[in-house]
Amino acid sequence: MDIIENNLKYLIEKHGDIYEAYENYGKMVHHKGGPLDEKTRWLIKVATSASCHHHYALRTHIRKAIKVGCSREEVEHVLLLVAPTAGFPSLMESLLSLREELDHQKEEDLK
Repeated sequence: MDIIENNLKYLIEKHGDIYEAYENYGKMVHHKGGPLDEKTRWLIKVATSASCHHHYALRTHIRKAIKVGCSREEVEHVLLLVAPTAGFPSLMESLLSLREELDHQKEEDLK
């Protein structure tokens, strides 16, 4: 289990009701908040996490974007689009997260 999952497990154990309310809110916004398709919603979350420097959220959102059918190229394009607004360092840090996450997935697939 990685650091993100361990931290989430801790939060749920200590503050389950608060997490549940937050999770329900997030699901409502994601699924019923408007007309955007699933892939677009996750790509927006990738871009937002990258530009806000939320590296653990970025890794989670990359995983979920890939899971719903986004290609590596689509995710990478979103990260490139972050650079003009949030800066080149944001792109480079986020690109590193993408590469690490996809390399990790490849390793898991080989097991």
